[in-house]
Amino acid sequence: MTGMTHAMLKGSNVPLDTAAVRAVLRWTPGPGVPDVDASALLLGADGRVRSDEDFVFYNQPRHPSGLVRRLAKKREPEGLTDTVEADLGALAPSVDQVVIAASSDGGTFGHVTDLRILVFDAAPGAAGGEPLALFDVSAETGQETAIICGELYRRGDGWKFRAVGQGYPTGLVGLATDFGVSVDDGAEGPADTADTADAADAALMESPEQSAPAPAPAPAATPAPHDPDATVVQPASVPPPPAAPPLPAQPPGPAYGYPQPAGTPAPAPVPAPMPAYGYPQPAAAPPAGDPAYGYPHAAPEFRMPPMGPQFIGR
Repeated sequence: MTGMTHAMLKGSNVPLDTAAVRAVLRWTPGPGVPDVDASALLLGADGRVRSDEDFVFYNQPRHPSGLVRRLAKKREPEGLTDTVEADLGALAPSVDQVVIAASSDGGTFGHVTDLRILVFDAAPGAAGGEPLALFDVSAETGQETAIICGELYRRGDGWKFRAVGQGYPTGLVGLATDFGVSVDDGAEGPADTADTADAADAALMESPEQSAPAPAPAPAATPAPHDPDATVVQPASVPPPPAAPPLPAQPPGPAYGYPQPAGTPAPAPVPAPMPAYGYPQPAAAPPAGDPAYGYPHAAPEFRMPPMGPQFIGR
């Protein structure tokens, strides 16, 4: 197929007589024209990637096998280019096709002009030749942000190229998800570790809730003594109430009916009442007591009053 370029229509295919190809996306830049990125997906016989490593794009520009890789973008007289190379002959038999896709950054493909894919022979010594095939890719609705430009697929012992031109308004995320690539929800595209960390830092600065102090950890669970499999939650420690002030020490009272220990002060005597002025004081009355039952009571002592002068000589 040297010296002959196949201009292809959508859905047509052409056999490839080379074991290595270089798929080049080319478009005309200008004001309001979004940037275009090339990507590749290595699919199995079921039409899905074997793992996320089979997705080659701007954040993962090289397949682990090294057989499919993205090259740096170039500015040529015809326009800007982004390129994917594939060593088809060395790919594992489990790889049944390689999808070549384009995604737009900053707008839809309705604003991209002169987009086309060119397939070159990338075998050693074939550089600088004419393209084996070319396909002018056009947006169907103008709202697409990702397009499958073409696919390289096995046919017997060789490979063929098919012009596809299928658009996706859901961007590179929607395209990759359709082929089994795991993509985080809410992401505009698969991101590398640095992009993820930058996004997390930005979210932390923008969201005041993220800067609030973390809640106190829950009390630790400890095994209950009666059941080794059970757990109990230790309550938070509560400070004990303040202790009441101690009462002043009181001297021990005397033991009733027993002599008091030495050093015990005697009770203070009760003062006698003051005598009535000008009158003799009565003798202390004997203590009142119940009379002995069945015996006569003692008669009180009787004394005559002293005789005064009025009784003398009469």
